[in-house]
Amino acid sequence: MPGAVYHAQRMRGGAQSHLLFCDDGCFYVVKFQNNPQHVRVLANEMLANLLADHIGLAVPKFAAVEVGRELIEATPELHFEQVRGRVACAPGRHFGSRLPVDATREPIYDFVPDQTLALLVNREAFAGMLLFDQWTCNADARQAVFFRSGAEGLRYQALMIDQGFCFNDGEWSFPDSPLRGLYPRLVVYEGVTGWDSFEPWMSRLREMEWSQAQNFAHRVPLAWYEADDEALERLMDTLDRRRARLPELIEAVRRCSKNPFPNWRVSSSKFQVSSS
Repeated sequence: MPGAVYHAQRMRGGAQSHLLFCDDGCFYVVKFQNNPQHVRVLANEMLANLLADHIGLAVPKFAAVEVGRELIEATPELHFEQVRGRVACAPGRHFGSRLPVDATREPIYDFVPDQTLALLVNREAFAGMLLFDQWTCNADARQAVFFRSGAEGLRYQALMIDQGFCFNDGEWSFPDSPLRGLYPRLVVYEGVTGWDSFEPWMSRLREMEWSQAQNFAHRVPLAWYEADDEALERLMDTLDRRRARLPELIEAVRRCSKNPFPNWRVSSSKFQVSSS
């Protein structure tokens, strides 16, 4: 378990995360248990990242990061801004999303021009992540960061970040909407031409051994979901049942007012989509 060494910067967003450098030599975006949103966003991050990585989506590596009381007391920046004033970050184990490159040497961007989006190494991953976000009922718009690695030369690749609002934030409910999980820059979906554009992720989700998903859930620290095992079991049961609805969910996105798939070609599908 990496331990936080020093505070690098505050991050944007409702959870008021902090970028910390840890004793394993890596930077982590850390969400604290007492964040202003909900303690379950930590459980959501861990479970969603495990599931997404299992089916081959581009999500961050993560770790439980230990943040000591001494560091918090010595670092005025480690607090939350709330209506009733400042609240110090709590010591203990928190969710850390590892940066994909050394932030002191390689830039990471949360915005790149449309021309760059069109030429991403892994632009097709946005379709897979949309499928995943619909399945998990991500109540936030899709967020991503962009970076270049030595292996890919000059081309950028996307990393899908911030899974904290999967499962509808702390509610752990599934109010469906065709707009859930859409990336605001629709150019990333121009390569979607039909059902094949959601492979291999569609098949991997539908055919996953559910015991593996259950194992992922059991790895989540109890404190990150207030040890409510019954709620976690209900969540997993619902996710299991929702796998059969994946084609229906994507069909609703395709037909929504935003028209995110302008290049969709009408073709036969091996998936059964109910009409409504």
